[in-house]
Amino acid sequence: MNSAYLAGKTVLVTGGTGSIGSEIVRQALQAGATAVRVYSRDEYRQMLLQEELGNDRRLRLLIGDVRDQERLAFAMSGVDIVFHAAAMKHVPACEYNPFEAVKTNVLGIQNVIDCAMRANAERMVTISTDKVVSPMNTMGATKLLGERLMMAANRYKGNRRTVFNCVRFGNVLGSRGSVVPLFRRQIRKGGPLTVTDARATRFFMSIPQAVELALKAGGLSRGGYTFVLKMPVVRIWQLAEVMAAEYAGRGLPLVDIRETGLRPGEKLFEELMTSDEAARAYESDDLFAVPSLLEPLPPPTLDDGWMPTQVTRYSSEDLPPLAPPEIRRMLDSARQLPASLVDPGDSDDDRALELAPKVVVKVAQQA
Repeated sequence: MNSAYLAGKTVLVTGGTGSIGSEIVRQALQAGATAVRVYSRDEYRQMLLQEELGNDRRLRLLIGDVRDQERLAFAMSGVDIVFHAAAMKHVPACEYNPFEAVKTNVLGIQNVIDCAMRANAERMVTISTDKVVSPMNTMGATKLLGERLMMAANRYKGNRRTVFNCVRFGNVLGSRGSVVPLFRRQIRKGGPLTVTDARATRFFMSIPQAVELALKAGGLSRGGYTFVLKMPVVRIWQLAEVMAAEYAGRGLPLVDIRETGLRPGEKLFEELMTSDEAARAYESDDLFAVPSLLEPLPPPTLDDGWMPTQVTRYSSEDLPPLAPPEIRRMLDSARQLPASLVDPGDSDDDRALELAPKVVVKVAQQA
């Protein structure tokens, strides 16, 4: 079990009310953590999380921003394990507000690193993104610098015990601000579904897969690595077609799909590992492990089951995308297909209540 090492530990999750952070909180509590501290700016979602978890006494809710080092140091006191999920993640928002992205994604992560070392935490895992690979936008550039700060910390920490690792995600199915909830909202409004480019492909993973990767990285005793999950590739236009057809089969009209053009800083294809990184990387059955550039060559091995990778890079441009039936199965396994016209897990504020009085369609059981 990847989370067994959390038993009896005090855990801090920055961005702990987000899609990934909140699932890490749930898993840490389930694993038997002594205390789990949720550090975020969103008081409303903290309230919802507290209600969901039944006022678990091990849950600590702390309002704070990673830009505020003094508050962060208070939250970090006595912590054993740190999961850093707080970030500015949306490409256009970072592009139009670049220095705000620097404050959160660069200065913020350095604050978390500094506080983790001062608290002598055992481990820190940072959630990174595919956008760091050959970055062409502000979000990717700031998150890349965040990765570099983590790798550097693992070298200059001295005799402190803190182990620093990163996990690099693709698109997380159903996470807040991602394409699947966007398509759902557009379908409910009668369309059209907006796809920036019909050729665009992306890597996809579910929220449980993303959290499993973070927990696995946190359990490793060696630091200085960035971990990448091996994921399926999806053509976004075909994802839109599958979702439109699924909702049309549940009582809504079949909506149109419209190409809108790439947004500022957006890539056509997604990369998760460059050719230079691949030359140093290891792989297991389901993961790649990219050692820090600061590690000597050859980089140290992890443990049994890891071998030098044979791939030359990891890009959605190089891999065949899923066929429509496979996309449907992927959505179904991640519980992203509609059981009704209202999906409470997708609602923000009172959207579910606004939609609920409309039509609810029973879904026939599949043979």
